[in-house]
Amino acid sequence: QVQLVESGGGLVQAGGSLRLSCAASRGIFSIRVMGWYRQAPGKQRELVATIISGGLTNYADSVKGRFTISRDTVKNTVYLQMSGLKPEDTGVYYCNAESWSNVPYWGQGTQVTVSS
Repeated sequence: QVQLVESGGGLVQAGGSLRLSCAASRGIFSIRVMGWYRQAPGKQRELVATIISGGLTNYADSVKGRFTISRDTVKNTVYLQMSGLKPEDTGVYYCNAESWSNVPYWGQGTQVTVSS
């Protein structure tokens, strides 16, 4: 079992920045992959960024060059640094963790709102 707690969402103007945090209840080295997903109103949840246990990262095309996923293995925390925010980045951002047995875990979500 892994509990995930997100923080850092809020309201920001277009072009601004936010940093999301996801604190895990156990060592993230024991987790195969961690990532951030988002869901806009009326849309399906979509992948934003992932980081695997070896440190490799992957991003959705829509956020490449603007968002950075990173981790702190001492604090068992994964971050999403978001810059150059656009109104279309608005949504609920969810932290995800997937174990080596492919069991998914989700946080409760944090709202990000980008005003134009």
